[in-house]
Amino acid sequence: MSGTYKKIVAHKYSKNFREASEIVSADIVQPGPGQLLIKTRFGGVNASDVNISGGVYFSDGNFPFDLGCESVGEVIAVGSDVTQFKVGDSVASPQMGSAYSEMLCRDIDQFIKIPQCSPEYLSVSVAGLTASIGLYEAGDMGSGETVLITAAAGGVGNWCVQLAKLAGNHVIGTCSTQEKAQELKSIGCDRVIVYSEENLGDVLTAEYPDGINLIFEQVGGSTFDTCIDHLATRGKILICGFISEYMGGTQEITAPRIYHKLLWKSAQIRAFLYKDWPDKIAEHLEGLIEQVANGNIKPLLDPTVFDGVDSAADALEYLHSGHNTGKVVVQYR
Repeated sequence: MSGTYKKIVAHKYSKNFREASEIVSADIVQPGPGQLLIKTRFGGVNASDVNISGGVYFSDGNFPFDLGCESVGEVIAVGSDVTQFKVGDSVASPQMGSAYSEMLCRDIDQFIKIPQCSPEYLSVSVAGLTASIGLYEAGDMGSGETVLITAAAGGVGNWCVQLAKLAGNHVIGTCSTQEKAQELKSIGCDRVIVYSEENLGDVLTAEYPDGINLIFEQVGGSTFDTCIDHLATRGKILICGFISEYMGGTQEITAPRIYHKLLWKSAQIRAFLYKDWPDKIAEHLEGLIEQVANGNIKPLLDPTVFDGVDSAADALEYLHSGHNTGKVVVQYR
């Protein structure tokens, strides 16, 4: 097999993804021993793509480097000694630099076999893992709790809603529109707070006077402040991100130190990145893939169509506009 394929690389650090990125051509190479050649079918768009292009997650200055996170695709060639995979298998690649490349040639330990090549299984890799490891490992989620998910209609949030509900909890979700609220109700959300119409703090005060046991917080800013104020005794807040500050930079505030609010409730703040639980990733992936396969979880997928690497920047800007419901996906022909 010969020819070229397109991918997106960063040639400088900038949170302006368009400014940092460049579409380049690369030669298709044959897989060596222990490698697979993959044709990408779907790539995942993540809010943190701007943190990657901006050098927030790493800043070693080695350019160019491939952008994007997870993808799913089809095996089109295998290395001479590969027996675990065959041509035609569907695989997921949860590794950085996968989403915005038409082809991947990597070692077999960089791929996970999946039942079929679909956006639903794409959603497992980053969104599902973030939700599952966050709730269960960082959050020690139990049953019979009150769980609040901010940005609940997003790619990670909808997973959190479904996992928390499957665990037997009362689930509250926040979102921006009634259309998103209907989607959240369809996947089991018990109370949806449309923050463009209702005040989050007022609702929590009126309807949950005893506070919230577990909060999965992704927004930051005033939403985070409100969540802190409504933690229950021995409540926990998980910080998985703060999208309100991704594009505009760090907000500086003057306020009493947060331990004044936490101590009297024996409450906790826990921040996490799922990659810091490497010993748990395979276990969670296996469980999440099974949950999708048996229909217990139905990942929300945004219906907006984005075709190929040329559309990646558009897809990312669409996600940051807040208009998406569920996972934003780039598809490849």
